[in-house]
Amino acid sequence: MAEPTPAQVRDYIAAHLPCTHLHVDGDGRHFFATIVSAEFEGLPRVRRHQRVYAALGERMREEIHALSMQTLTPAEHAAAPPAPGTR
Repeated sequence: MAEPTPAQVRDYIAAHLPCTHLHVDGDGRHFFATIVSAEFEGLPRVRRHQRVYAALGERMREEIHALSMQTLTPAEHAAAPPAPGTR
C-alpha cells in the first residue's frame, strides 16, 4: 500500500470534518496537522482528537502510522501566535 501524502491526509480530514483552517505536514508515515474547526467548541483536547480520528476512520489503522495534531476552535486560532508555515 502506498504511503499517503500530506495533501491526502488533509483531504481525508476535510472530507469528514468541517474546518476553517487545515494544514498537514509529514513524510508519508508520520504527520503533524493544525486543525481549526467550530466543531471543537466546548470539547476537551481528548474529544477533539477523537473527532479527528473518527474522520480518518480505518486510515489511522492502515495507512497513517502517527498523527500529531493541534486542534483549535476558530477563536483559539485567531488568538494564537502564528506557527511557522501554517498561516
